[in-house]
Amino acid sequence: MITPSEIIHKAERLYPYFLSSVIRGDKFFPIDNLPIGSRPKDYLTLREAITQLISKSKQHLGYGYILELETRNLHKLGQQSLPQRISIETEQDYLKLLKKEKEFLQFKSDIELICSKVPELNSWLYQNPLKVIEYSDRWSDLLKVCRYFQCNPKPHLYIRELPIQIHTKFIEQNKGILSNLLEAILPNELLSSVENEKEYTFEKRFSLRYREPLIRLRILDQPLKAKYDFPLFDISTPISEFSQLNFKTHRFFIAENLMNFLTLPALENSFALFGRGYAIQMLKSINWLAYCPIFYWGDLDTDGFKILSQLRSYFPQTISIMMDVKTLETFKEFAVTVAKSTVENYKQNKGCKSRSQVIEEALELLRNRELEVAYREASAEADNDWDVTVADGLTDETW
Repeated sequence: MITPSEIIHKAERLYPYFLSSVIRGDKFFPIDNLPIGSRPKDYLTLREAITQLISKSKQHLGYGYILELETRNLHKLGQQSLPQRISIETEQDYLKLLKKEKEFLQFKSDIELICSKVPELNSWLYQNPLKVIEYSDRWSDLLKVCRYFQCNPKPHLYIRELPIQIHTKFIEQNKGILSNLLEAILPNELLSSVENEKEYTFEKRFSLRYREPLIRLRILDQPLKAKYDFPLFDISTPISEFSQLNFKTHRFFIAENLMNFLTLPALENSFALFGRGYAIQMLKSINWLAYCPIFYWGDLDTDGFKILSQLRSYFPQTISIMMDVKTLETFKEFAVTVAKSTVENYKQNKGCKSRSQVIEEALELLRNRELEVAYREASAEADNDWDVTVADGLTDETW
């Protein structure tokens, strides 16, 4: 048979639907489908269950669920008053039962505010009533942000540069809920795709500026410097600004390492780019590089060729320089042996099938090592109670 606490639990599960009905203006009460459950066969258990139901009912407390009883003759127990129907008749009873009167008043106030300031959020409210409660302490500022983006859907400003009267960290601290809200009110064509993006997804999604990686460029030809009116030979610029340039037909020498980049000599009609190892992936967004002759100078090792392969996947015309057998033979006296990583060595020597298996075995080794250290420390401790063992018939104590 159902208990008072189970009635409350079932009523709580209906809470989101109740809130949605309030937003829509739908009728929700009475709740009269609460199951009574099976009757205990034991008389004392039955009497206790019914007594509990009565003591927590509206008839006894003045609020909550209504318990309707009917008198029935039971084969073994005789005439008994048994629950026939359990219902919650009014909103007031429901809220007081769940102890949510204050929360609900704030909910209604927030709904009124949201609908008046940003009515485009109505559909979102129907589907997310609990979020209205979750963010009840900040709706005024959330709506300021929404209204700003409605008027300025592509601001192209830094977050803290936005002219919104909120504290400077507010948007950064509420990106999750703001993403939900802005996606609900802005047309899809004004939203940027962030599929496969891992960093600055909020900023990219809503056309905001963010701290971009810098491209480092050297001009290797004096006439080119004059042609484009560059004030410097060595320049660093955000990737988005670099992509807006158009150096089609000019040659680009990309160096994996900084010293190689810095020491490239003067070359006609040429620029140098610092690849920064695997950071080379940032160049894939520079569309005009597809029309440029590209030369890549990387290390003569596994990583160097991996990076070369990665660059060629973006720009198939890439030609490697000083990464061939002739270069290796010419300078073999300077070659060094590069050891495999610890993980790769262990994986090969122990026959592990994956890196995750290596990690699991490493953790097990660490646990065993910790136990061994603990054992040695315990063995070294002086304990008179354990040292005196002759009376027990033991000449040595093992510990």
